[in-house]
Amino acid sequence: MNLQLQPNIPDPDGFYQELIGMQRDLDDEQATLFQARLLLVLANHVGDRAVLTQAMEAARRAGARKRS
Repeated sequence: MNLQLQPNIPDPDGFYQELIGMQRDLDDEQATLFQARLLLVLANHVGDRAVLTQAMEAARRAGARKRS
């Protein structure tokens, strides 16, 4: 399986609103912990180590581009 990088979430705006809403009443530390737990839950769901590595590499590249 290859990492899906094309938009693949029905109603992406609704998903984003739900994601932000889940963190609305959290302080920065709680929000960071929520995001880490969510990442681990989703990584477990994906389960494919190669896809997870591709995702981590893509996220790292995207972060590096923003700092440049």
